[in-house]
Amino acid sequence: MLRKLFRKKTPDIQFIDDRIESVKRKPIPNHVAIIMDGNGRWAKQRKMPRIAGHHEGMKKVRQITNFANALGVKALTLYAFSTENWKRPKLEIDFLMNLPGEFLNTYLPELMERDIKVEMIGNIEALPAHTRSAIIKAIETTKNNKGLVLNFAMNYGSRVELVHVMKEIVQEVEDGTIQKEDIDENVINSRLMTAHLPEPDLLIRTSGEVRLSNFMLWQLAYAEFIFTNVLWPDFNEECFLASIEDFQHRDRRFGSLEGDQKG
Repeated sequence: MLRKLFRKKTPDIQFIDDRIESVKRKPIPNHVAIIMDGNGRWAKQRKMPRIAGHHEGMKKVRQITNFANALGVKALTLYAFSTENWKRPKLEIDFLMNLPGEFLNTYLPELMERDIKVEMIGNIEALPAHTRSAIIKAIETTKNNKGLVLNFAMNYGSRVELVHVMKEIVQEVEDGTIQKEDIDENVINSRLMTAHLPEPDLLIRTSGEVRLSNFMLWQLAYAEFIFTNVLWPDFNEECFLASIEDFQHRDRRFGSLEGDQKG
């Protein structure tokens, strides 16, 4: 089944099969987060408008989601639109706001067939009505699915999230709901937008940029980072498989002296 997800046949298909089986025998990251970068550069290299790169990147979301689900990844968080992206040209923003509707409406039957659950982190209220409607429809339709959680970070900024958490905790202290002395990491974790998800084990950023860009700053504290020069529209199943293989060779000690390979 996994092999069939590859869009193009690999000359040495047995080699791919062997790699997949080897990966599946080792701990798979529970939660993978991806900063999908490079759509604009992909389009520029081909003398195409930036929106063409975004459209091609949307197709890649479907491909990687299906593959991650088949591998056994439990959650996939994709940085789709940041709070800083509102600074982009209006034409580009309008196109990006139309993509969720186009993607989710087309992909929804397949999401149901593959038992994938759609979620979102970020400020949904600030999105255009048609964007909100498409996202809410997908969330409601897939809410009972038990497979991979496809979590879109849309109009999301980690600093905004953390400020909101701090204000909520301060208010609860003032109301007497909790005591100042009770504030610890668990209190903060439980108020994050990702509170119900496992913390990311692996972060992948495409296009060669080496920064977090205000993405899940708290949640990524102990994640393994992989930065690749591959532009997002060129990132395929083989690239994802290679990232998982890299992750599985990391010595995850979480501050201790003993290695701990957690999936």
